[in-house]
Amino acid sequence: MTTLFTNVTALLMDEAFTTLRYGYVAVDGAKISYVGPNRPQGDFGRTIDCTGKVMMPGFVNCHTHIPMTLMRGYGGGCDLQTWLNDFIFPAEAKWDDRSIAAATGLGLAEMIACGVTCIADMYMRMGVVAQQVLDAGISANLCNGAVYFGAPEDFSPDKCGDCENHVRLYEDWHGAGDGQILVDASIHAEYTSCPPVWEWVAGFARDHGLGMHVHISETKKEHEECLRKYGLTPIQLLDRYGVWDGRAIAAHCVYTTPEDWAIMKQKGVSCVHNPYSNLKLGSGVAPIPAMLKAGVNVALGTDGVSSHNSIDLFADMKLAAVLHNGVERDPLAMTARKALEMATVHGAKALGRNTGRIEAGRVADLILVDLDAPNLIPCHDEAEGLVFSAHGSNVWMNMARGNVIYQNGTFLTLDLEKIRAEVRQYALPLLFK
Repeated sequence: MTTLFTNVTALLMDEAFTTLRYGYVAVDGAKISYVGPNRPQGDFGRTIDCTGKVMMPGFVNCHTHIPMTLMRGYGGGCDLQTWLNDFIFPAEAKWDDRSIAAATGLGLAEMIACGVTCIADMYMRMGVVAQQVLDAGISANLCNGAVYFGAPEDFSPDKCGDCENHVRLYEDWHGAGDGQILVDASIHAEYTSCPPVWEWVAGFARDHGLGMHVHISETKKEHEECLRKYGLTPIQLLDRYGVWDGRAIAAHCVYTTPEDWAIMKQKGVSCVHNPYSNLKLGSGVAPIPAMLKAGVNVALGTDGVSSHNSIDLFADMKLAAVLHNGVERDPLAMTARKALEMATVHGAKALGRNTGRIEAGRVADLILVDLDAPNLIPCHDEAEGLVFSAHGSNVWMNMARGNVIYQNGTFLTLDLEKIRAEVRQYALPLLFK
């Protein structure tokens, strides 16, 4: 399928932060084939008039737990450990494949309607998640976060179910959909595993050329207990075991240090900032402006709906900007441009994806935002409007990998009524009754 977008106003997200006006964007198959001021030659299978809308790259949500959509608002008002142990873990013990599929479908619908075209998801039963993602049409880096509470001396891959999950997920899904699905290796966190696990997962990633996904220094308690136990921060400790020797993302990084940032810059480890989740759980505020100054690539994530209550990356983009401007007492600490880069360009880099910018040769992950919405009138500056005024409901179109998967309130790859019925009639009663 070929598509021509006409009358385009687009934030290209290039180095010059160019805004294309009255231009054209052409898509051939899964890739952008032309971006510029003149109509490209040739016939196109579909033409989309962008008058009254602004185009930008689709959002890259670099840290999610999609099935946790069913835990929206569940167990609120607790610290992280109480919330996990008393509410989340007991509910998660009841999952089956059917309920995971329903929850994933619901989460994907919410993300697609809010302009997300690529995600990194860490959870369980990831083969089920992979199939739902493949059908929905967005791209995803998927992983099983390795957890092991046994004695380190007793560890073997045969005794750790998440080692088997790594192998199965890689063999069944890595590269599926012509690269739509990529599998990453994953350690859930330093405090939920031990050195032999880290060595095995790091080796698996190295042997198969995979990225890495880890929760890092999310809470003060986690960070300080690691220091007491090992004399090193989680970033420094995992570095000793080769965890950061390939492309990697470290989710949260609330209590990371300048010494950690030096390792992250050197090894190319991306921080995934989850401001809404960190604030809701009372975990703290990650030092993002300082990390950016230190040369760390910083992307954005929503975390799970269980600790965010939505998967609207517009909310996190806005919060990231206003939060750090307030903390730093500097209105330039986090500009609209920086926030947009975290949600697009930096996210694509973190996941090793050829997306995040509107330029020929990139994957055609594009969204259109309706500038006629009351909350976006007037629009003196598109970047300011998108970061500080827009929200997910303003997304008019979502194109992922060259396919329009959502337009003007209609899902084109998901059966939302079927998903709702499965959630209400099967999944919710299974988990919460």
